[in-house]
Amino acid sequence: MNTEVICVSPAVLVVIPTLNEVDHIESVIARLLEAPPADAKLTVVVSDGGSTDGTVKLVRRLAASEPRLHLLDNPRRIQSAAVNLAVQRFGASADVLVRCDAHAIYPPGFVNRLLQTLARTQADAVVVPMDSSGTTCFQRAVAWVSNSWAGTGGSAHRGGHESGYVDHGHHAAFRMASYRRAGGYDESFTHNEDAELDCRQRALGSRIYLDAGIRLGYCPRGSARALCRQYFSYGRGRARTVRRHRGSMRLRQLVVPLHLAVSLAAVALAFWWPALLLWPILYLLASGTVSAALAWRHRSVCGLLAGPAAVMMHTSWAAGFVWSLLSVRERPWDLALASPMRAPG
Repeated sequence: MNTEVICVSPAVLVVIPTLNEVDHIESVIARLLEAPPADAKLTVVVSDGGSTDGTVKLVRRLAASEPRLHLLDNPRRIQSAAVNLAVQRFGASADVLVRCDAHAIYPPGFVNRLLQTLARTQADAVVVPMDSSGTTCFQRAVAWVSNSWAGTGGSAHRGGHESGYVDHGHHAAFRMASYRRAGGYDESFTHNEDAELDCRQRALGSRIYLDAGIRLGYCPRGSARALCRQYFSYGRGRARTVRRHRGSMRLRQLVVPLHLAVSLAAVALAFWWPALLLWPILYLLASGTVSAALAWRHRSVCGLLAGPAAVMMHTSWAAGFVWSLLSVRERPWDLALASPMRAPG
């Protein structure tokens, strides 16, 4: 159990990794800086991975009139490196690390509420749920299925409404001591770095608390191709995590690649045993039922795209998972390999 107490006037480091986020970054910064925590020293760092769309120019302009805002170049480009680099450059005196995403929609008083939850629960990290929504028909369909059991398998941080201690969730706040003790994010991970870090934190005795009352908004990818690419990367990252941390795989995740393997086998062997096709047929019927149910629930024809979106998400995730198993070697992690993040300087 954590015995550290956040000081009365904590120093808070907020890190926002970016890459071509000119359409979103100004509103995200404004929301995070409004209603700042009372008596807290707040530092906001935009860690940019080489944007070419005007993000850097915009953040520089904002920082010129906002002393709490800083721009940091992230030559590694990926999010895991963005956060680690910001911690090394700006986090020497920080008590709390808050990780934010440029694509998320943050509730009022977000940072202050995280600090209150850390103090109330004495947890080492606070994670939060995400509620998806969209503007285009495809995005709305993806959002609706993402908020349902068909898209999440019952994951607590995807639309969950019950607070409590969890194994993993959408990263929001860390006690800086816990983050450093665990070694920060593994920069060899482009995806699923959050779940991998949570495994190390828990192994080192840290506790992770899901606050279901602090909810983020999220806008899904706008095209089928982008969605498939995203979920392929998610599956690839998860395959690395479960091999590195034995026992971290959940049944809802195991079912997805098993379903793909069974479906492919059924199609390949259908000439000899046509009855095997019953499995993929039932899956497609279930996906169609999801489409119909969501279209009815939301009174929108866009819901008819939810089933196809779920199929894309499941298949891409499973393909990425299997691809990683076959192409990436992974060494199991144990406490003997724990390496705290080195101090700045």
